[in-house]
Amino acid sequence: MLNYSPPVGTSRYVIRKSSDSKGDIMAANTDPHVEEMPELSDGDDDDDDDVDGDEEQWQWMEEGRQTVTCLFCEKYLDSVSATLQHCTAEHQLNLVEIIRKHSLDDYGYIKMINFIRLTKCSASCLMELSEGLLPWDSEDFLKPVLQDDPLLQTDPEELCGTEDTCSSSRGDSHDELPCRALTVEERAQRSEEAVARLMEDVHKLKLLVQGLVLNSEPGQAGNLGAVAELREDEDEAYFSSYGHYGIHEEMLKDKVRTESYRDFMNKNPEVFRDKVVLDVGCGTGILSMFAAKAGAKRVIAVDQSEIIYQAMDIVRSNQLENITLIKGRIEDIKLPVEKVDIIISEWMGYFLLFESMLDSVLYARDCYLADGGSVYPDLCNISLAAVGDAQKHQDRFAFWEDVYGFNMACMKTAVVPEAVVEVVQAETLISEPAVVQAIVGYFDIFFDKGCSNKVTFSTGPQVTKTHWKQTVFLLEKPISVKAGEELKGNITVRKNKKDPRSLFVTFDLPGRKQTYSLQ
Repeated sequence: MLNYSPPVGTSRYVIRKSSDSKGDIMAANTDPHVEEMPELSDGDDDDDDDVDGDEEQWQWMEEGRQTVTCLFCEKYLDSVSATLQHCTAEHQLNLVEIIRKHSLDDYGYIKMINFIRLTKCSASCLMELSEGLLPWDSEDFLKPVLQDDPLLQTDPEELCGTEDTCSSSRGDSHDELPCRALTVEERAQRSEEAVARLMEDVHKLKLLVQGLVLNSEPGQAGNLGAVAELREDEDEAYFSSYGHYGIHEEMLKDKVRTESYRDFMNKNPEVFRDKVVLDVGCGTGILSMFAAKAGAKRVIAVDQSEIIYQAMDIVRSNQLENITLIKGRIEDIKLPVEKVDIIISEWMGYFLLFESMLDSVLYARDCYLADGGSVYPDLCNISLAAVGDAQKHQDRFAFWEDVYGFNMACMKTAVVPEAVVEVVQAETLISEPAVVQAIVGYFDIFFDKGCSNKVTFSTGPQVTKTHWKQTVFLLEKPISVKAGEELKGNITVRKNKKDPRSLFVTFDLPGRKQTYSLQ
């Protein structure tokens, strides 16, 4: 497995990869769209002479003259309020009192109405129910017994509110209009409160859905993982990008990277002597050729991109007959040997884990590595450092406030979640009291197991630049720090569920939490 062990201070995150363990990386993905809220009526009518118009406008008061079936007999009433009055007069049951007695919320009220209709219980039986467990607690009673039942479309809070407001004016017709106006005002207030609660619920649901998208159940040991499950056509774009020569030229000219692999193999020939070596994602075949020169008995090089054909020509040109090249994904092909002694690969992406090529290395290890075999590099870590670069922060955020005379400030919220891969100037790293505008991530690589001459290299901003550069996570709101102060928090790295070769990186810092995409 990959052992993630944050040392003291939480600013450095170590990832250890051993050849006799198994691991996987969880998947990750996108925020859902929030549906637009429906408009609510907020008009009022102060014309005392237009009582009929007022009654028509506030149809919620009379439920639009809908036909309502009584809960306890077969009689049809023309409104919800008429039905409630009928139940009170004919069946001696005040539905509002039942709602209050059992403190029914919306769901409880719906269950009760469906329970009464389904079981055809009597009004007296309902009145005799004591507090505690109710016979309609089952979720089965959420299913409507009558389709489009007006009683189910009525808010129990409104029923109780109407009862309170108008109880004193029943039978007094000249007080009906003030009562109605007061009820409308109270309903408007309750509607505003309901909207506030709904918006809060929408926010919670948004966070919940985001969590469901970003998280997936950890795979069982030996599962192939998201990358291995991709069809070849789904992964075509990734491998096509490595069919272009420019990217291989850039990697080969990265002396820190290439010379570290070369020095590891040249300076530790005892590790490779008479061994069978598998090169996962061989590209131009440079690592395979280093291994052959170091004394490997046989090298099997695998790559799915079109560059494999150039690698074949390169190997022939250098007369290295003990190298076998195979085109295809390691997950899809069958090697000409059952087991290999060593797996080498340059699998690291931006922020170490981008591209998820580590999945393929782990698959190769689980399927082909012999007992006692080794995977190189065998140790790596991710480091985080605080950056104080006010100019960079200004360029990324203040820029949107005036773009050729137009205000595009809304773009700021879209800019923050995008991680940036670029070279960070060492002098912007914070080592004294300052304001943190960003967090930068980089990684170090070690060739360690069984090596008499250990080799390591870093992609940090303090050392020679590599093609990996650094990964910058800008903070929307900078953080002031003092000398000796610890900036504590958690970092979570997950795959994008829709594109498992890209990443979501979440920083959970005091008072703030931000997820960044790396793609």
